[in-house]
Amino acid sequence: MADRHNYPELGDILPSSYPSEATLEMLRRRRSCPADFLTGPGPDAAQLEDILTIAARVPDHRRVVPFRFVVFEGDARARFGAVLKKAFLKNEPEADDAKAAYEENRFLRAPVVIAVISKTDPSHRTPEWEQILCAGAVCQNMLLAASAHGFAAQWLTEWYAYDEAVLGALGLAMGEKIAGYVYIGTAKEDPKERGRPDMPSIVSRWGE
Repeated sequence: MADRHNYPELGDILPSSYPSEATLEMLRRRRSCPADFLTGPGPDAAQLEDILTIAARVPDHRRVVPFRFVVFEGDARARFGAVLKKAFLKNEPEADDAKAAYEENRFLRAPVVIAVISKTDPSHRTPEWEQILCAGAVCQNMLLAASAHGFAAQWLTEWYAYDEAVLGALGLAMGEKIAGYVYIGTAKEDPKERGRPDMPSIVSRWGE
């Protein structure tokens, strides 16, 4: 257990555990909702701030903070849609109008879209691989926080996580990458369960 004297700002809120059956049940049942099945309402300003704060509360070896966020909400989603459409048509000039319109409207699938940017520092003594894992943990924390607030969400990459024109419009610096776009809103219907790993096939005990 961490010593409160080393973290005075935490006061008396540093117990060694947080037993919560409600949290365990949420984790057992959490399910991503496809972005195409999301609608409003989305998180309000206070809820979104809390979701982002929880997302950033991840294991981070030596406090590198190898991630940042770009938030899309309101009209910004449609404006960025023009960027997506232009990049798509550059790659697929023969695409029909319906396909181009779908690409233009991608960010309109949810009230809020958050780009999680992985920004590793290769010169830092914390291994780069650990920094990348940290950004992945941020995305998962964001899904959990959204679920705990009563929203549905999906973590995606898709082609626009790798397109140079899109990355330029996002203002990514050299070495930065998209860890994922997290779509957050309200599910139009409960998502169907999918197959899960066969636990005995992925769990072993050393020495047995």
